[in-house]
Amino acid sequence: MISANDPFYQDVARQLEALILDRTLLPGSKIPSERQLAQRLSVSRPVVREALKELRGRGIIETQRGRGSFVSEMLPAASDQSPLRHLFRDHSRAVYDLLEVRELLEGQSAFYAALRLTPADRYRISKAYEAMDHSTSGEIDVNIEAKLDHNFHQAISEATHNPFLAYTLRSLSQLLLDSVITSVNNLYHRPEQRMMLSAQHHSIFVAIMDQKPDEARAAAVLHIQEIRKSLQAIEMENQRLERAGKWELIREKQ
Repeated sequence: MISANDPFYQDVARQLEALILDRTLLPGSKIPSERQLAQRLSVSRPVVREALKELRGRGIIETQRGRGSFVSEMLPAASDQSPLRHLFRDHSRAVYDLLEVRELLEGQSAFYAALRLTPADRYRISKAYEAMDHSTSGEIDVNIEAKLDHNFHQAISEATHNPFLAYTLRSLSQLLLDSVITSVNNLYHRPEQRMMLSAQHHSIFVAIMDQKPDEARAAAVLHIQEIRKSLQAIEMENQRLERAGKWELIREKQ
């Protein structure tokens, strides 16, 4: 029988917590079975069972009957009814405010991903990049393109192995996806803009794969800055056309 003061199960709990903090075990990922953990950690199954019970009590993992235990979501994502999402949809300024946040967070994510890249990170980022890159030929489906773009940046944030940076980005996930949808919807149907974004994604990818942190951060920051410039240019052009249209109406009425 394991007592509450037994250090072994606490050590196992701490080891699992470290894997979660290090992003080796991601939110939503399945925890290995008691038998597998016991073998890997060279402890008994009762010790593992008590450690999992400890983590469940803290809300760090959750157990689904018949399926096993999974890492809990640490922060809630923005809901469809979030006031921020309404502001984002209704005010162009909110788009640019969110791009400022993306510039800060995604620039640092690229830096630390390049600095701390593991073989598993390399695989995940490569798969996300390839899926996004292969989609650039053919017809444009805004939601699919945006999701693939978002997944690429999400894979980079997971590779930082900084739980607070990664969880912050996850908590903003829906808003960030909205931002990407805005970019795709306005820029991807313009061949020059689409080629520019594709080239920027390639630069970010290569810098991270080559483990060049400063180059990765610079490429990620430039990517967001160019999106902002392009959206502002489109907005100004639309305003100019609107003014011109109103002027034509006035002339016709004279």
